[in-house]
Amino acid sequence: MPLAERLAAWRHAYRTTNPPEAGVVDGVTRWLVVTRAGVLPMTLVSGMVAALLAWAADPPVDWLNLALAVVGIVVAHLANNLLNDLADTGAGTDTADYPRALYAPHPILSGLVTRRQLVTAIVVCQLVDLAIMITLIVRVDWWIAGFALAGLFLSWAYTAPPVRLKRIGLGELDVLLVWGPLMVGGVYYAGTGSLPWQVVAAAAVYALLPTTVLLGKHIDKLPYDAPAGTRTLPVLLGERRAKLLTQAAMVAYYLGVVVLVVVQAVGWPALLTLLALPLLVRSLRAYGRPVPDQPPEGYPVWPLWWAPIAFVHTRRAGALLLLGLLAWALWTTLR
Repeated sequence: MPLAERLAAWRHAYRTTNPPEAGVVDGVTRWLVVTRAGVLPMTLVSGMVAALLAWAADPPVDWLNLALAVVGIVVAHLANNLLNDLADTGAGTDTADYPRALYAPHPILSGLVTRRQLVTAIVVCQLVDLAIMITLIVRVDWWIAGFALAGLFLSWAYTAPPVRLKRIGLGELDVLLVWGPLMVGGVYYAGTGSLPWQVVAAAAVYALLPTTVLLGKHIDKLPYDAPAGTRTLPVLLGERRAKLLTQAAMVAYYLGVVVLVVVQAVGWPALLTLLALPLLVRSLRAYGRPVPDQPPEGYPVWPLWWAPIAFVHTRRAGALLLLGLLAWALWTTLR
């Protein structure tokens, strides 16, 4: 296959978590679909937020340590995606008629990979993260193990028995903690050996965005989760209140950034994220309308509806936040 067609297939798999119409054309396409690589930018943004906060604050930064930590959280997210599919399949949650197997090919149920291949990939990811953790412990201190092991526990506990946080309404809190204080805080600590309150506050504000994506996904799964006894937060709240909570979290992100600027936890250029407000308004309005009976033409991830709306908003707001933090870091460097 010509390189241009391969690149097009990879781009499609990355953007939609689905193979192109031609099917799985090569191993790269397969693993882009299996790992759901399209959601990794949320994790990369967490790492970049930490890096830009460190640059702007101008403490002594070990950029090698920081880069290793960013690689570590991205690999951990890959492992988490694979572990969720393995655990939910083993528990009987993921079936052929469950949304996970409808919006994209399920790694095991679709035959993209075998259970053994999935376990092998998880082990490889964990070994990579183990090597990074040991390296950072040697180069920084033992607190690195605290961040890494807490992240590993929450990743495992999200779907794996006996804890299964997702089934008892704590999955959303799990994501808020992981994508905020653990990821942003952990990367910052790896690079600087410190963790000021400003970083923890900024981490908590950014984490609201990935949390809205999970809330949206669990709202999409309400017709399936409620009868199966999977008591996600939207199941506990009901659809209307879960949508209101998601909308409130979206709005709270912008209010949080403004507060961060007012208390001088971040510089004023972070307000560039407010340029995503028009998309916020469209997202809020979309959450106020019912889901359509049929997907729009060419819509790639049906029956998911609310999660993609939140994801597109998160991607735009997160990118603009990074741009603002970059401008702040450059300003502090040049002034």
